[in-house]
Amino acid sequence: MPHVVIEHFEAFASGASRNDAMQLALTVCEASAIMAVEDIKVRCLPAEAILFGDGRRSFLHVTVSMLTGRSDEQKDALAQALREAFRTQCPDVESISIDIRDMNPACYRKSLA
Repeated sequence: MPHVVIEHFEAFASGASRNDAMQLALTVCEASAIMAVEDIKVRCLPAEAILFGDGRRSFLHVTVSMLTGRSDEQKDALAQALREAFRTQCPDVESISIDIRDMNPACYRKSLA
């Protein structure tokens, strides 16, 4: 915990790679100081196809899911930092969005081997 999921379509055509994007997300999340780096899990999921009503042809969407306990200000600062970092890394992506979600600790379960 937390989970960072990067969804994308045509996001890395300008030279950045999925590994670069995952490392960037990890670095920005760690720098936020609201989570420990050893707890962060990052995944990158390519979309097979997209259709945007406004005609855009590329996107990158980052969802960060964390257990409750961070303030709205902390979550907003993380969202802004991620958006700015990805805009710098992927300047040609037409749509970059960030969603910070609270997970209910009463319902979250995991098992480690």
